[in-house]
Amino acid sequence: MPPQLKEPCESVEPAPSSEEAPLLPAGEPPERLSVMARTAYGVGHVLNDVCASMWFSYTLLFLHAVTGMPGAQAGAILMLGQVVDALATPLVGMLADRPLTGSLRKYGRRKICHLIGTVMVLVTFPFIFMPCWMCETPISVTPPPGQPVVVGTVPPWQVDWWQQILYYTPLVAVFQIGWAAVQIAHLSLIPDLTASAHGRTELTAIRYSMSVCSSIAVYLITWSVLRVTRNKAGDQIGPQDAYKFQNIVLIGVGLGSLFSLWFHAGLKEPASLQQKQSAAKRDKEQPPLLFKSTAAFFKDPRLYQAAVLYVSSRLFTTLSQVFVPLYLDESLGEDAESLALVPLCTFVASFVASLVVKGMNKGLGRMLAYMIGALLCMIGCVWIYFGEGPTYQSRDVYFVATLLGGGSSVTLVTSLCITADLIGDNTDSGAAVYSAVTFADKLFNGLAVMMIESLKCPNRWECPHYYRDAVAFVCGGTVLVGILTLATYWRPSRLCHQGSRENRIP
Repeated sequence: MPPQLKEPCESVEPAPSSEEAPLLPAGEPPERLSVMARTAYGVGHVLNDVCASMWFSYTLLFLHAVTGMPGAQAGAILMLGQVVDALATPLVGMLADRPLTGSLRKYGRRKICHLIGTVMVLVTFPFIFMPCWMCETPISVTPPPGQPVVVGTVPPWQVDWWQQILYYTPLVAVFQIGWAAVQIAHLSLIPDLTASAHGRTELTAIRYSMSVCSSIAVYLITWSVLRVTRNKAGDQIGPQDAYKFQNIVLIGVGLGSLFSLWFHAGLKEPASLQQKQSAAKRDKEQPPLLFKSTAAFFKDPRLYQAAVLYVSSRLFTTLSQVFVPLYLDESLGEDAESLALVPLCTFVASFVASLVVKGMNKGLGRMLAYMIGALLCMIGCVWIYFGEGPTYQSRDVYFVATLLGGGSSVTLVTSLCITADLIGDNTDSGAAVYSAVTFADKLFNGLAVMMIESLKCPNRWECPHYYRDAVAFVCGGTVLVGILTLATYWRPSRLCHQGSRENRIP
């Protein structure tokens, strides 16, 4: 087993200064992934992205408007999912880093974890967007004399909310565990697939581009279904639209499952750098390298700074995705089509930004690229707070959506690139590091959604601008946290392990 560092950072001789220099054992030529391999990797998270897009954009809307669940209980369902996701993430990280034996080793530890999570998502998520069929209770009403007896069932949106809670809780829990398994397995493949800093940036950008494309697909599917099945212009979502959500989720999950099949068939998981170095050591081809242990990572303050940076970036993306549709519905009174078109505009902007974020990181550096994205997000939040009137509702809101989408894309991709820089050569700890960074994100997302929902007025006309203020102040606050964290990011003067460059933010 390779020797491990006992401290988070030790003084060693610096490696070559070129950022493009691969972190590979001596004598082994750098390898660039083929286009097919990069594409197969990129589509490996599509199912998760489709589900996440529906989960954050339409779960509250579905529970509110279709099932009739009160706001506090609907927020609790979302909170439950985020808590389960957060608790499952560290466990998944530890399991995904464990070496496999026998025939499973050839398939790959990350891909095994990904496959198990995919199955869990497929068997649970479609039922979350279906009314509680178990909640229908028989009724028999004795009418006044001369009137017929009423016999039938109480529809799900008229039953007690606690019955719906019992129905949705196990579905949400299993779905979130599977979602965490797919996410951590897919993220931890990045350091395994390439040792080049720019190669990792490229994979992260491809991953996010596919995430944006998945969200765009969801909104296109949603817009198409709602437009084709609407009764008249201006209709708002109600219990009669339950079948529409069922069609949307089944189309989306079917599309995602095809891409998951492509990922498993088209990508071969390579051995980690530690495994390659161990094999070289057995063959006496080179002296051993030093690798950082998982415990040493947790002593490194940069891990927690990277976590805060990712959490703030992810919170902005998630909360804007959750509450912008509600802002459009309640604060602006937009029709059902706008609930799909405005978020669609956001994700188109995110996709365009994801195409240039690699060049921004390479040419401007991590810090400046992140600051530009954060500035776009802040302008969008200020515009939401002050925007009003017919012109704003019909035109300007789409410019705001563009700012939110482009800014969130740049900040989120850059924060993940900083995490990949932190991992460096230590790919055997990649899943543990990614799980630590994403743990707080999932917990805080759920807490933020539940708190915002619990503070809302019982009747929308009592606080018509509640969701406007939530998007402007809460999302704007997360951007400020990210800026402050990046401004204080600790830059060590020495390398943390032999064979790796300094993990600095240029």
